[in-house]
Amino acid sequence: MIDVAATDEVAPGGTMRIEVGEFEICIARDSDGTIHAIDDLCTHGEVSLAEGDVEDCTIECWLHGSQFDLTTGKPVNPPAFEPVAVYDCKEIAGRILVDPNTTLN
Repeated sequence: MIDVAATDEVAPGGTMRIEVGEFEICIARDSDGTIHAIDDLCTHGEVSLAEGDVEDCTIECWLHGSQFDLTTGKPVNPPAFEPVAVYDCKEIAGRILVDPNTTLN
């Protein structure tokens, strides 16, 4: 696990784009306050998901409106059909930790 940010840097409904080695990752906090780490690149429009809006447990791509489930990475509406990678992440002692080498989907 790699320490990537302080927990208070990502508010509920907020996002943050990080780079860990060769990985570009979107850190998002859903409306319940749970932190998620997914691949930052939309599988349809190839744009940053961290620039999109978080609602409940989904994130919407700002370009074409595809939404992805933050837990499974699966798209919940078109035009995207391919899921994004979901990475193992935890909050420990006020820090957000991500393992870019472990996908959960």
